[in-house]
Amino acid sequence: MLKMMTYFQGFSGHQSVPVTVDFPRSPPKLPSTSEAESETSMSEASSEDLVPPLEAGAALYREEEKAAKKKEKKKSKGLASVFSVFTKGKKKKGQPSSAEPEGAAGSRQGLDGPLPTVEELKAALERGRLEVARPLLALERELAAAAAGGASAEELVRRQSKVEALYELLRDQVLGVLRRPLEAAPERLRQALAVVAEQEREDRQAAAAGPGTSALETTRPRRWLQLWRRGVAEAAEERMGGRPAEGAEVPESVFLHMGRTMKEDLEAVVERLKPLFPAEFGVVAAYAESYHQHFAAHVAATAQFELCERDTYMLLVWVQNLYPNDILNSPKLAGELQGVGLGSLLPPKQIRLLEATFLSNEAANVKELMTRALELEAQRWAQDMPPQRLDGHCHSELAIDIIQIISQAQVKAESITLDLGSQIRQVLLVELLTFLRSYQHDFNEFLERGKKLRSYRANVIANINNCLSFRTSMEQNWQVPQDTLSLLLGPLAELKSHGFSTLLQSLCEDLKPLFKRFSHTRWAVPMETLEKIIATVGVRLPEFSELQDCFREELVEAVHLHLVKEYIIQLSKRRLVLKTAEQQQQLAGHILANADAIQHFCTEHGSHATWLQPALPTLAEIIRLQDPSAIKIEVATYATSYPDFSKGHLSAILAIKGNLSNSDVKSIRSILDVSTGAQEPSRPLFSLIKIG
Repeated sequence: MLKMMTYFQGFSGHQSVPVTVDFPRSPPKLPSTSEAESETSMSEASSEDLVPPLEAGAALYREEEKAAKKKEKKKSKGLASVFSVFTKGKKKKGQPSSAEPEGAAGSRQGLDGPLPTVEELKAALERGRLEVARPLLALERELAAAAAGGASAEELVRRQSKVEALYELLRDQVLGVLRRPLEAAPERLRQALAVVAEQEREDRQAAAAGPGTSALETTRPRRWLQLWRRGVAEAAEERMGGRPAEGAEVPESVFLHMGRTMKEDLEAVVERLKPLFPAEFGVVAAYAESYHQHFAAHVAATAQFELCERDTYMLLVWVQNLYPNDILNSPKLAGELQGVGLGSLLPPKQIRLLEATFLSNEAANVKELMTRALELEAQRWAQDMPPQRLDGHCHSELAIDIIQIISQAQVKAESITLDLGSQIRQVLLVELLTFLRSYQHDFNEFLERGKKLRSYRANVIANINNCLSFRTSMEQNWQVPQDTLSLLLGPLAELKSHGFSTLLQSLCEDLKPLFKRFSHTRWAVPMETLEKIIATVGVRLPEFSELQDCFREELVEAVHLHLVKEYIIQLSKRRLVLKTAEQQQQLAGHILANADAIQHFCTEHGSHATWLQPALPTLAEIIRLQDPSAIKIEVATYATSYPDFSKGHLSAILAIKGNLSNSDVKSIRSILDVSTGAQEPSRPLFSLIKIG
């Protein structure tokens, strides 16, 4: 045999596995000339001529006795006379041989001359000639006729033993052909199938006739079709149980070998055997059921062991995905197997247990991998390792690692079934939320302990940038309810907020003495003071350029909020009391100019906090107005925009207006009782300002 090493691509992305395919050195042996002639004569005969009608038993054995006496004479002729009955002309209907009883005349219809002897039939069978099934069936029928005619028990036993011995030879020849049908010539395969089909008909006729009362031993039903199916099962076991490749006995290779063998063999059955086999054989179903039973038995045996994580996943992939989809529903087999009803390789209860084990394993793996990734990241912080720079931004791989861990677990579950993918989604969300809380906790510790490290600010920026990757992945790839999304984004929002506070801490400390100049100078030179504040901020803003653009804009908005908040704090110090309308109008003008400068500077540097725009101008208007009723309207409008604007904040602003009576102040303050109630602000401003 020549061996050729070929490689097959595994099912659904499995690694390629080498498989040895044997090819014969020479083509199958062709039949001899005499055999070919006999086979040609058989193929030209009608299907009704494949098995003769009943022959008279007495005639056969009289011919046997004559043949025994002339054995030496006939030896030179060989076995030619065995098949002469198939080539000579037929007798006229209704004219049985003189040696045949009248009742057996029909058994000789289609045959001419004497039947071959037992020795000749045996020799023909040993040469593999299946045509002898016709005279052998005639012998069996004549034997039955002899039993009915009163032949002695001893004679019947002797003759029946010879017939059964010939049937054993014929059975072995026929089943031998059918055991390897793809290696047999089509005509020979058809002959073997015709013999089995005829034997099945004889079995049915015997069953319909009922048990006899003769001395013959009951030999029917012979059940050759059942024997053929048993042979199919044995062939399936032999094919499926073969070694996948030399040295490749790991479970993955074994399953891949069985899956590929089953698919390729069944495709060959559909394409090459189904056209030749009679429908009553159900050849596709017979082979499919045998291969399925072997596959299912192997899977069940494997499932009985204590499986590792890899084997649990492998079993589920084959049972739930590869077997039903890539084999049973493959393009060439789907239509053929639709009505066979092979079912699953494992019962539903066992599949559910394996799925539960798989989910538990994956949850533990995901948790371990994410914990390890966070530990490595925290080690880099502690070791003062600077982050990577990517497109001008500080970059950390942590978010990418976590997203990949989650995504791979999701894809892994979906490779089994989409339903299992939906189940694991909830498990992964729980593990992700736990991780994000741990991440926030570890980052807060770093903010407190790492302030003296050289790469401190760069690592803070890198971790703030991580929030963008997390948020984008959750919003785009995770179909979760809004409340669940908010829950997941909560730790990230806290992390970003604490990061911003850390980055702005030194800037805020630099601005604090500058803001105090407003109240210390009693607002004498507010424009000069604000210009110094804005200049200081302008110098420090480039420090934040390595933030992602969206976060840099958010940080500028935080600076914007800080400037407005600190400005309001200085107005609320109660150190400035202006008793004339002219003084109040002058201060209002300064505030308006300062508000415009702050708004212009922050907007120019990327702030989109438009909600802060009316904060200072409206306070300036309250200071400028002299009519208490007009002030009430302005306060009511202001409280609508800033629900956290309280009576304490209002009182601090009204204290600047030294010409208001106590009753006017009380009346104006009362407007806050009915304006907004206890509405919570969507964005805090005055809640950040404490009034002493």
